[in-house]
Formats: sequence, structure tokens, C-alpha cells
Amino acid sequence: MTSSAIAPASLTRQSWQWKGHSICYTVQGSGTPVVLLHGFGASIGHWRKNLPVLADAGYQVYAIDLLGFGASDKPAIAYSLEMWEELLVDFWQDKIQQPTVWVGNSIGALLVLMLLAHHPEVGRAGALLNAAGGLNHRPEELNLPLRVVMGTFAKVVNSRTLGPFLFNRVRQKSRIRGTLKQVYCDNSAVTDELVDLLYEPSCDPGAQKVFAAILAAPPGPQPTELLPKVTQPLRVIWGAADPWTPISGSKPYQELAATEPDRVQFTALPETGHCPHDERPDEVNALLLDWLAQI
Repeated sequence: MTSSAIAPASLTRQSWQWKGHSICYTVQGSGTPVVLLHGFGASIGHWRKNLPVLADAGYQVYAIDLLGFGASDKPAIAYSLEMWEELLVDFWQDKIQQPTVWVGNSIGALLVLMLLAHHPEVGRAGALLNAAGGLNHRPEELNLPLRVVMGTFAKVVNSRTLGPFLFNRVRQKSRIRGTLKQVYCDNSAVTDELVDLLYEPSCDPGAQKVFAAILAAPPGPQPTELLPKVTQPLRVIWGAADPWTPISGSKPYQELAATEPDRVQFTALPETGHCPHDERPDEVNALLLDWLAQI
């Protein structure tokens, strides 16, 4: 843990009711509102190295557990990016009500793009950290053998008999650690604390059904569909060694940074994986604070 981090257990968690479900969030500091959106399987604790730094710099920083993740409820419903988008707009209307800077990692970054494109009144600007191209792979993105494998896996995960068995295998701490070491270049960042952040919510009732439902969910809009609708400033940061969202997927953002440098900034971090805010927090915090001071 870096000197800028706080223990996840020390985060003051609050509860907000949305459509009969309890949503967990935390907030620190005062000033321009900034909302941090986690990626798949993560939670507000994944921002433990960033939230206090941004708050200390003069921002009111929120982090929220999306429905189905972290300490938020895990109902057996149909999950989609559009559902989380609606949740976030409602949260903004209830808790913030002023133009906000949205910061997201992975699917959180895709949600940032959706908010800026579809609800410009909520977004002052957006920061995207290794932005996902979709909630799930689109069939046309996979070759035929992999399409069959993924389709079979999704069916097994959703099976009433085999699904819980497979989920219990996937969520073992040793498997979580192994997966993290595939997507973090700096293995020293894969700590027991980080593994527990992902493991503990998986023990909650309903976690297996959420996992299955999300794997079967539609991928959502493509970034290339959203970007022409976004007019707010963008800060794009990409871990260049990410196997999940490869740097090749950042081409549209790099092109925007080249043609609109006053609005879009792009930085690739070498030898960094899928979660640069957690793997290289000092670099990412510095980049974010420099950008925030400009907008």
C-alpha cells in the first residue's frame, strides 16, 4: 500500500435506495464533484489509493458500488449497461445536481462515455482508464471456435446445477490472485487486501446469479458510437500491457487527442495492466490532478 492509500475498511459507507435496492457509496472532501466508477467484479475499495488524494486536493469525491457489485444489493434481475446508466443518472439527480467529473475503469469508463453522450447535463468532463469496448464480447468480435466456447461457458454458468459449482471454482482466492497477476504487470500490487476486495462480495447471497446474468447480458453501445456525441473534455489513460483491453483498442481516443488536443488528452503507461489507478496510483493521481486543474 502506498502512502496515499487508505484501508478499504476505513471508508465511510453510506446507503442509498434505488428502486427498492440498497446501493452502497462513499463520499469525501468538498468542491467540484468527482464520481469514481469501478470495473467488473470490483467495488469502491478499488479506489482506495485515489479517493483520498483527490479529496485532499479540493474535490468532493464519490465512489459507488454498482448494483450487483461490492456492498450493493445483488438481485437476480437482467443486468445491462443501460440499467447502470439509469442508476447513475438517478444518483446524480438525488445526491449531486451539478456538472460532475466522471472517472471510470474498464466498464466503468464505458459508462462514463454513455453518461457524457446521453446526459450531457450531468457531465463536466470524463476520465477513462482502460475503457472497455463492451460489457461482453460481441459475437462478431470472436472467431467461430471461441464463439462456441464462450457460448457454452455462458450456458454452464447459468445452469441451476452446474452454475454454482463453476462460480465457486472461479471465485476461489487462488484463482482470483492468478487472474489479477495476468492483468497487473506489477505483481507486488496483487496484495491479500486486493484479493479480498474481489473475494468478499462474491460470498454474498445472489452473487452467483449476478455473475451469470452479466455474462449473458448484451454488450451495450460501442465507444465509436458514443464518442461523436461527446463534447466534454476527456482524459484517457491506458495501461499499455493490458491483455483484457489491449492498447490497440485505444486508437479512436489517440486519434481524437491528435485532432482535438485542447479537449482530449491521451497517455499510455508502459508496463501497466488493466487497472492503472490501482497498479500505478501515484502516476495516475498526478495525471488526473493536472488535468482537473485545467478543466
